[in-house]
Amino acid sequence: MADKNRGLFEEAKVFIPGGVNSPVRAFKAVNSTPIFISRAAGSKVFDAGGREYIDYVASWGPMILGHAHPGVIEAIRKAAEKGTSYGAPTEMEIEMARMIVQAIPSMDMVRMVSSGTEAAMSAIRLARGFTGREKIIKFDGCYHGHADSLLVKAGSGVATLGIPGSPGIPRGLAELTITLPFNNLEAFRAAVDRYDGDVACVIVEPVAGNMGVVSPLPRFLEGLREITRERGILLIFDEVITGFRLTYGGYQKLKGIEPDITCLGKIIGGGLPIGAFGGRRDIMERLAPLGPVYQAGTLSGNPLAMAAGVATLKILRDGNFYESLDGRTSRLCEAMKKLFIKKGLPVTLNREGSMFTFFFTAERVFDYDSASRSDARLFARYFTEMLKCGISIAPSQFEAAFVSIAHTDEDFEKTLDACSRALENM
Repeated sequence: MADKNRGLFEEAKVFIPGGVNSPVRAFKAVNSTPIFISRAAGSKVFDAGGREYIDYVASWGPMILGHAHPGVIEAIRKAAEKGTSYGAPTEMEIEMARMIVQAIPSMDMVRMVSSGTEAAMSAIRLARGFTGREKIIKFDGCYHGHADSLLVKAGSGVATLGIPGSPGIPRGLAELTITLPFNNLEAFRAAVDRYDGDVACVIVEPVAGNMGVVSPLPRFLEGLREITRERGILLIFDEVITGFRLTYGGYQKLKGIEPDITCLGKIIGGGLPIGAFGGRRDIMERLAPLGPVYQAGTLSGNPLAMAAGVATLKILRDGNFYESLDGRTSRLCEAMKKLFIKKGLPVTLNREGSMFTFFFTAERVFDYDSASRSDARLFARYFTEMLKCGISIAPSQFEAAFVSIAHTDEDFEKTLDACSRALENM
């Protein structure tokens, strides 16, 4: 089975840079060979050799219903029978937009795109066009896609590979991006004072998911909202991960904070490529064709993605799964934590709802610097042992694990047994 994956990886490297179409998939940080997935169902994925894994990657977050949910597959099938792309408006786009706007109070209007990167990139362009300012503020370890302005001190795959930024980004563009420590409101206030009148927007993951899960400290998000409102700076929440993951809507709904613009992706596409950004009506009406800020996309509002997304959101809205998901994830995490303590391994558990990260450090993890002090080599050993035991987690210390409604109590029992065996083998 391992030989099958290894053979496919060697073949892929001939035609695809690094053998993968997104860097973290290469398993480089865990010194291993990636598993090539042949199919998935419910809480399980199956590799090219036929081996089964309980999946906590969840396609990096979207699969909150589990893989190949019958309702979503049927919606995709019906849409595909009518055609896969039109490059024209559809009624389903209106339904999707209506559902998002009704679910997230800060969004009066929404524009569909094809990825989270595109959503963040477009939101920043809109903020610059609306304010007439050029500088943006982001936070160390927060990943907002791979657009040029946003790869400075980004998390996720950039952190996994130990890359501080990226060649290919013009110096002048990088100079327009101010990076600050996550959860440090005083640093933000000082930066706003220093660049008074020049900052168009601040973009933040309200719960960081790309340096591992890192929650906002009390008053951090509230402080960002207060200061940005005072200074005429637009506040952008990147809820590509957290949107519809922790509640029906965004994390902002749980906290009662309304940003000016919100970026979405992942779950709203039901597993198909998607992104969206939206916000206040006066801001969104600056977009072409109403206004001068140009943004376009051939596959924006793709009918298959719209069908899958609408089906997913209806199931989440009507099923009210969030309280159950939170409780079940909490019990799993606490049971795993006890195994680490019993073994004497230093770990810190960070969790928000159905997303979590075990950091291999005894320190509290509240920003990128504290996350980066985790023992990545120890994590790599743990990852390898868990994979051997049939448990698929993200191949990076700096990513989140996700629980879906398809995970069963039996899955959790097998996960705990695998964790115990993995720790013994370590």
